Amino acid sequence: MFKDLLYTGIGAVAVLKEKVEAEMKKLEEQGKIKTTDAKSFLESIETKGKEEEVKLKEQLKSTLKEIIEELGLATKADLEKLREDLR
Repeated sequence: MFKDLLYTGIGAVAVLKEKVEAEMKKLEEQGKIKTTDAKSFLESIETKGKEEEVKLKEQLKSTLKEIIEELGLATKADLEKLREDLR
């Protein structure tokens, strides 16, 4: 379920990006926006998207750690400590 949600989000972002680029190209062709302005706008959107991706990944990691902790699941570090203790 989580993968489906993630893939849906990624797909939506890709479609949105394509539509924004197409609209920017139309405006550029109609002379309503300069090429440099269009490129600058698209670059700023891409930069913002990358920043949001980093934030989302960090939030996801934090949430997953909380879930693992609440469920009392063994982490990789826990298993490694146990392995060392058994030696």
